[in-house]
Amino acid sequence: MNYYYSLLIIILSIGGIVVFFYIAYSLYKNEKMKKISKLPFTQEYINILDRTPFYNKLSSDEKQKMHKSILIFMHTKDFIGIRVDVTDEMRVIIAFYACLLLLHIQTDSCYDNLKTIIIYDHTILAKQLSSNGGIYTKSNFLIEGQSSNDTVIISWDDAKKDAYHLQNDNVLIHEFAHEIDFMDGEIDGRPPMPYSKYHEWATVLSKEFNALQKISLKNRDWGKYRFIGSYAATNEAEFFAVITERYFENPNSFKHKFPDLYNELKSFYDIDANDT
Repeated sequence: MNYYYSLLIIILSIGGIVVFFYIAYSLYKNEKMKKISKLPFTQEYINILDRTPFYNKLSSDEKQKMHKSILIFMHTKDFIGIRVDVTDEMRVIIAFYACLLLLHIQTDSCYDNLKTIIIYDHTILAKQLSSNGGIYTKSNFLIEGQSSNDTVIISWDDAKKDAYHLQNDNVLIHEFAHEIDFMDGEIDGRPPMPYSKYHEWATVLSKEFNALQKISLKNRDWGKYRFIGSYAATNEAEFFAVITERYFENPNSFKHKFPDLYNELKSFYDIDANDT
């Protein structure tokens, strides 16, 4: 009897400690959000955003929402520079593109799982070890950006060029599309969405991804799929990230070439990229 009584006391004690820390963390988080909400969104920040091709296409209400989201992002993530000093421009631009993707997505978090933004000054040269038939080879490859569950790595030299000019590619949009993809716990090209939308999403994206993969393997007769590119054929997660880039960066061509894909992304992001 004493054994079970002692066990109950231990369980209740552990439960009490967990509840205490949960309440303490919630109070701390709420207090931090209150302080952030009182911070001004400075004219310097607005001047930075004015140079992007997206900011001034937002409505007044959207801009106000973005300002709040950017401040939350900037003050809840650790920005770490590697061989470069982190500037307000870096923080504002990275936060802007991250929050742009979530502008109309119903979510209670601002990338809650994301803790750290690591910024390099230039493209990162990484080494890769691979084997084929027991023969190991080393190769170098360039990284403009990379994301995991709690960390995003950005090459600022590449990100800055993408941030201020519309192109097919945008490393910031690409990496934060990965982060959105991971919000349901898996990075598989299927971001969190209402269950009722999954079937149509999977049908449309699988059809185009499979077609792209076949063409990429043959490396001929690319046709309209050259617009998406071979990197998107790597896996479903990269496919989602790349078409998100195309959706925001070159919406007219994307809509013309892939109307079904365009409509799926329009429905998911709840933004008509032709208007942004």
